[in-house]
Amino acid sequence: MALCKENFGCCAIKREYHPSGKPKLEVRSASRGTNSIRQFFFNVFLPQGYPESVSEDYLSYQIWDSIQAFASSITGTLATQSVLKGIGVGNEQATVLGATLTWLLKDCTGMMGQIIFAWVQGTNLDCNAKRYRLLADILNDVAIFLDILASLIPAQLFIFMVCLSSLCRSIVGIAGASTRAALSQHQARRNNMADVSVKDSSQETLVNVTALLFNLILTPFVSKYKELVFYLFTFFTMLHLYSNYSAIKSVTMETINQSRLCILVQEYLRSSTILNVKDVNMQEPVIFATYRKMSIHLGCSINSIYPDESNLANLKEIYKDSKYLVFTDLVDGHIYILLCNGSTVEDQLEGCFQAEVINAAIDNLISPQILEHNKTLQKLTESARDRNPQEVMKYSFEYTKKNFENFKKLLQSKNWITDHHLLGADEWRVDLMMNKKKD
Repeated sequence: MALCKENFGCCAIKREYHPSGKPKLEVRSASRGTNSIRQFFFNVFLPQGYPESVSEDYLSYQIWDSIQAFASSITGTLATQSVLKGIGVGNEQATVLGATLTWLLKDCTGMMGQIIFAWVQGTNLDCNAKRYRLLADILNDVAIFLDILASLIPAQLFIFMVCLSSLCRSIVGIAGASTRAALSQHQARRNNMADVSVKDSSQETLVNVTALLFNLILTPFVSKYKELVFYLFTFFTMLHLYSNYSAIKSVTMETINQSRLCILVQEYLRSSTILNVKDVNMQEPVIFATYRKMSIHLGCSINSIYPDESNLANLKEIYKDSKYLVFTDLVDGHIYILLCNGSTVEDQLEGCFQAEVINAAIDNLISPQILEHNKTLQKLTESARDRNPQEVMKYSFEYTKKNFENFKKLLQSKNWITDHHLLGADEWRVDLMMNKKKD
């Protein structure tokens, strides 16, 4: 009879400790040999504690990600072969200096592209990680296509083509690496982001080794039959794009960004219910940005609202004791959310909730059943129809104050994260001195 038992995580490795008549207990393994082999591969390629240490979408994402990495490695080899031919490998008339200058120009263009893209889109990479992850892979295919095409065009255009390819690839490097970090953070459920990242790297290395062996067999055929390059490129590019799209759609993030909040609020105004995490992520657009009639800007400067004394007076009147102020520009189609000093994550979420309510009213997305029993929404809808910005701000704020707490509780009941978000607030903070008396 065993004195005690143990198991390694949630895997099938089990041990029993039995009395042996000696000072040391007898150890008996209750696992089969196949389980030991399986555990070895788990330890090498999966984060410790898998599957409990990672998100539920981890396995499906990694499978599709491995397929896309294999396809990308194949097309990448085709592109490398084309570029080497283009710079003169195998051509007796090509010079070392010419090839070196071409390569330096290509690298310089890519480096400048990295700096500019990181400057312009840095914050958006966190807020829209899935969309930019997919964009990175699309641009990777564009870069590979340009590399292959470069070897077929006149020499005068070759430098321009490879520089353009390098520019695309530089964006791939920045967007791909940063969004992969964001996805690793989502997958890590035990603060084990480093482990998740390094095991992802191990998986990708294994895939690349497999692709390398495939390329060793493939390359001689491509050299003989040049038309084969385009057939292979087309097939593996389609596989790459499909697997990338499937990988991104399999990710279910619980953190709220602008796109997910739009879906959540629209459903709330249709049925007074909150969609679960999986349903919202399935509806979230990953190719194009969420369409709204009124674009939303969070954390704006007062200068954005064309400030004058009457505008500020109206804002003070409507948003008494509030840590945010929503200004509606119905003419140009913008909603500006000004954040006050001391505003919290909840204030930002509440401001964006009000902005989405305004959008829904303008777009006639509020269900008749909800309107019938809510006079504030009726007045808001009428104000939106009459294009009255002051009334729109007033009634949308009134509705928000009555309903946001219930909305937030429903979010939490569906396992949405509300203590932080990815709404992309800018850094402007205002002080309208609402509570300060004049001397």
